[in-house]
Amino acid sequence: MSISDTSIEAAKLQITLLQSKTTAERLALTFTLSDMTISLSRRAIRRANPSFSKEEINCRFVELHYGKPLADALNQYFVECNNDQPK
Repeated sequence: MSISDTSIEAAKLQITLLQSKTTAERLALTFTLSDMTISLSRRAIRRANPSFSKEEINCRFVELHYGKPLADALNQYFVECNNDQPK
């Protein structure tokens, strides 16, 4: 048995509405929902860590969603990019 806050009738209606959309419309909805989810995640990180720079927020986001090894690689990239800039 699954736990859901959506009634069976509402879920069926939602499926029917999604099935009536074109592939392009479903893809656009997917992109919109993904963008919103990413934005909410970054906002939560920013609120929990108000002193973080944009790069630190990005690294924390990557760490939470993709793992520490990738976040460490991204952080190293930021360090190398900042070292290449003239002062």
